[in-house]
Amino acid sequence: MNTEVVKGQKADLTKGNPGIRSVTVEIGWKAPSSMDIDASAFLLGAQGKVNSDDDLIFYNNPSTPYIKYKDVPGTASGGLKQFEVSLDKIPANIMKIAFTLTLYDGENRKQMFGQMSEAECRVLDQATGSQILRCNLGNQFSVETAVVVGELYRYGEEWKFSAIVAGFSGGLKALCGNYGIEVEDEPAPSSAAKQPGKATPPPERPPLQVPPPRTEPSRPNIVIPPPPAPAPPKQEAAPAPALNLNLKKIELKKKGDSINLKKSASGLGELLINLNWNQKQGGGLFSRNKGGVDLDLACLYELKNGSKGVVQALGNAFGNLQQPPYIMLDGDDRTGSVTSGENLRINGSKVAQIERILVFAFIYKGVTNWSEADGVVTLKQDGGPDIIVNLDEHNNRKGMCAIALIRNVDNETFSIERLVQYFSGHKEMDEAYGWGLRWVAGSK
Repeated sequence: MNTEVVKGQKADLTKGNPGIRSVTVEIGWKAPSSMDIDASAFLLGAQGKVNSDDDLIFYNNPSTPYIKYKDVPGTASGGLKQFEVSLDKIPANIMKIAFTLTLYDGENRKQMFGQMSEAECRVLDQATGSQILRCNLGNQFSVETAVVVGELYRYGEEWKFSAIVAGFSGGLKALCGNYGIEVEDEPAPSSAAKQPGKATPPPERPPLQVPPPRTEPSRPNIVIPPPPAPAPPKQEAAPAPALNLNLKKIELKKKGDSINLKKSASGLGELLINLNWNQKQGGGLFSRNKGGVDLDLACLYELKNGSKGVVQALGNAFGNLQQPPYIMLDGDDRTGSVTSGENLRINGSKVAQIERILVFAFIYKGVTNWSEADGVVTLKQDGGPDIIVNLDEHNNRKGMCAIALIRNVDNETFSIERLVQYFSGHKEMDEAYGWGLRWVAGSK
């Protein structure tokens, strides 16, 4: 049995392969040689958290009696990591194994998983070496420094595989926090080069100091600074225009403000829409800890052929960049320590196939309080200024905000219009903008 799975898909592992006791989970990729990519496995209990610090399998804790990490030497342009898993020896309190990739010191080195290519995950029968299933990670990432590739999980007496393929910021430290491990800060890395082909960390890369997990790990207080104030107008100038312009960005300040994206001979290229906001520390409003808020970025779309739908983490409708709808959500951030927010990506080369896109955000759970979120949405385009929409108008009684409407212009570019209008839910917003979809309750 050889199965191909894609993002969001689940597949049987042992049910269709009777007799399998041990598997090898193999993750490979191509990337610039300067990128230091690590693989880790988190052994998780029923609550999705580790039971002890030994349940993180990585370069500094490479094995247990039932799982072993292997760093397979590769070429300068690629990497290969393996985990040998003895399914029949895994303790009953381990319900799931999450396999991840992280960039060492990615933020400081200005590196991201958008620079990685040809990444894939394979599950092999360890006894025969034959492939059981394969997941092509594809062109799924941009600014992330951590990736949850997939999960092996119990389903009754069987084991299954779930293709997560979700990217996050914050590297290994953020993933550890998400799975119940608090990692102490490491000393600044030295300039010495990492030696290839070694499973253990080089001298400048000290072992992670991993204390016992806490029920509610502390989170940094991340504050998103407001955009620079516009320069005061000259006395002799006419009344200030609606748009605040400078060489690098354009702010849509009032409802109805709009602008067309810059066209070029090579086309629009990829568009990145980023949502960021003020995340409170501890159990505050925008902490992802107990009692925190999960703020999600999403969009409704309508294509030229009349098809309509939604791209959002709710229901695992992450979209696709190379196939309809040509829009993709990078990942649903639940780590609580992410500074880069959430991202939607639009394939600008498919502008002629897209009629309109409604960008919105909603509070999946927690107390509705937009006034403390200090949210900002930034659309980035190659060769053009950033388009900025600040969520500076608030309605704390409603949990969904329509942020911007993107429309096709002569099949050559898009116009961006500021909305910042609040609704009680998907159905009310759909009716306001005439999408005509049917809505049912969903979950992540």
